[in-house]
Amino acid sequence: MSQRLETVPVPPAVPSTASAPIPVTILTGFLGSGKTTLLNRILSERHGEKIAVIENEFGEVGIDNDLLVSADDQIVEMNNGCICCSVRGDLIRILGELAEKRDSGRLAFDRVIIETTGLAEPGPVAQTFFVDEAIAQRYLLDAVVTLVDAVHAGRQLDEHEAAQSQIGFADRLLLSKTELVEADALNELQERLAAMNPRAAQLAVHFGAMPLTEILDVRGFNLNATLEIEPGFLAHAHHHHDDRIGSVVFRAERDFDGAKLQDFIGGIVRVFGDDLMRYKGVLAVDDLPYRIVLQGVHMLMGASPGQAWGDAPRISTVVVIGRDLPREIILTGLQQCLK
Repeated sequence: MSQRLETVPVPPAVPSTASAPIPVTILTGFLGSGKTTLLNRILSERHGEKIAVIENEFGEVGIDNDLLVSADDQIVEMNNGCICCSVRGDLIRILGELAEKRDSGRLAFDRVIIETTGLAEPGPVAQTFFVDEAIAQRYLLDAVVTLVDAVHAGRQLDEHEAAQSQIGFADRLLLSKTELVEADALNELQERLAAMNPRAAQLAVHFGAMPLTEILDVRGFNLNATLEIEPGFLAHAHHHHDDRIGSVVFRAERDFDGAKLQDFIGGIVRVFGDDLMRYKGVLAVDDLPYRIVLQGVHMLMGASPGQAWGDAPRISTVVVIGRDLPREIILTGLQQCLK
């Protein structure tokens, strides 16, 4: 494996900011979906921030790095392996080195963007920010942003499980090349994506032109972030694609029994955790005056108090996204956990 760090003269970092979590965006998407175009857009935008970019490409010599615009940003290239498997240790090491150089004033950057190879599943990359204590203390995983090639996505999703996984983990789905697709075909693709991942907002992106507020500081991995569900999801129940990646949505207007819910969720995670990509719930539990916010990735799960219910209806919503989900077990089990 080889790596290359492009350095440019930068002013010393201010030590007092070293303790603040460094936001990280994972940029993923299948081959040819437009990741590098979007990344160039981000790097060239006058947002006043310095960005450290970690790239992952197969082969001894990467190509994407040569396509990136020249900017006052740090670019680390990771070759000879997929970032989600053989070089995961290197990702931890590089993130640690970047934080150390930032703390010492040798590098100045405000956030990190990780661009994965088009063949990578983003799940293990996301887990890195939870399983390694040192990384979890220094970095804040903001969101997984997935580029979707509207022209070729249907075939890619049919043939490549990695493409499906990239959809399942997304907090934002950016559809490229939509102008090249007939309206009916685009609608069918959007319905399919919504069935796979109803919590990820779908946005069209044209040659990387996208308001940065839509893809940076999303806080998709924030426990207290709003649980967003694609508005038309339930209207698209006629989903016919045989995708291994799918979603289950559960809603209830009764409170959960906290003890029963904890036992059930714990059992589901123990048995099916490897196939649970993302799951999140905003829950009414045991007549508590505040929401309970649940979120997990695979077998890593956390819960915290959320906003007070106030006069709002006590409606619980749970979204589970994963591979070969035991749909009836999840729905029946959650129903039985209600008071």
